[in-house]
Amino acid sequence: MVVSVTSKKAIGRRQSVIVAVIGNFVEWYDWGLYGFLFPYFASSFFPGGESAARLSSLAVLAISFFMRPLGGAILGSYGDRHGRKAGLMLTILIMAGASLVIAVAPTYATVGLLAPALLIGARLVQGIATGGEYGASTAYLSEQSQARTRAFTASFQQVSVGIGGLAASLTVTVLASAIARDAMEQWGWRIGYAIGAVLGIIGFVVRYRASEPEAFIRLQKTATVSVKPFREMLTTQRKAALLLAGVSIGSFVTYYMWLTYLPAYTNLTTGLPLEQATGATSISLLVFICLLPLIARLSDRVGRRTTMLVYSIGTFVLILPLLLLLRVGTFWAMLTVALVGVILQAFASGTLTALYAELFPSRVRSVGVGFAYALTGALFGGTTPLIMEFFGSRGVFAFAPIYIMVLTAISTVVYIRMPETKGKDLE
Repeated sequence: MVVSVTSKKAIGRRQSVIVAVIGNFVEWYDWGLYGFLFPYFASSFFPGGESAARLSSLAVLAISFFMRPLGGAILGSYGDRHGRKAGLMLTILIMAGASLVIAVAPTYATVGLLAPALLIGARLVQGIATGGEYGASTAYLSEQSQARTRAFTASFQQVSVGIGGLAASLTVTVLASAIARDAMEQWGWRIGYAIGAVLGIIGFVVRYRASEPEAFIRLQKTATVSVKPFREMLTTQRKAALLLAGVSIGSFVTYYMWLTYLPAYTNLTTGLPLEQATGATSISLLVFICLLPLIARLSDRVGRRTTMLVYSIGTFVLILPLLLLLRVGTFWAMLTVALVGVILQAFASGTLTALYAELFPSRVRSVGVGFAYALTGALFGGTTPLIMEFFGSRGVFAFAPIYIMVLTAISTVVYIRMPETKGKDLE
């Protein structure tokens, strides 16, 4: 049977997407575990009581986000110089090593201050890895796609992030259900990180078999690969980097609110057991994952601006009633809030990966997306759980909706004014 060149390219694109999704899933499973497990291990690493330990653990989460711009700059530049495949292989290897360190790290009772130092160090390394991962995987998937279906293809980057988060959530749910609370706090949480380290090695092998996108191959053939991608991005693509920040600030806060921190926030503010709260988040994550390709298809038809405006206006209008409903403190109330939240979030997350790639040329796409995305995430995403925990623990519940409304309002203005990038050829 004769297979046409077009068919071969289509098969190659599908295989590349599968390879990228598998590796990305592993990386974001490792990253997402911390948000679900910190209530169990916080007291093992930080002294001073449960509240102080939780805040210290969330501070580590926030600090690790500030390492992501460094990862975006260093590993993103590596991907723009040596190829998307090389960048993806390096990031997952770094992430797996850091997960292994956390899995075997001794507690404060055993080694004193060395325990939080090891946890913080490993988490900072994970921050560097994820900073490089996002830019590399965004460039890889977008460059493997066709212009008319770019958002759909690129959405599988977020699908794999969601699957990784879902796997992390389900892992913690199963562990918490099978292991007594005391045992979970002593050693049970380590199982999740041990699984992550093993999956990281598997992901490395899978990525080793990936093919390089044609966009980067063209740069190699024409000898136009950037020698200093980070410097070039800062000098020639500052407007694109600022635009990426503007379209992202609202979605960063709501993403980490709905998909990572909501169980801990609900437990803190209403007393709903963590096991129930995490279970509700797992259900909403599954819905989120299923919606992403559908919203991306819609974005490929109606444009990036339209779907982003649905997200921002919907969130601005509904965030206050949603958080008031959350105060009911039941499983069904939280599930309703989580489902509405992730439906709105899907309009942003299903669109943004393609939009990011369309803002930068191929020469600096990995470092441009990686650095700008990571810096914005550090300022507005990584700080969200810490800010919400701080005000929630003091009974200032009105802060959360006001904070989210202000940032989504800013993003709405950016969406209205930004140029439409749907169908743009990737240089």
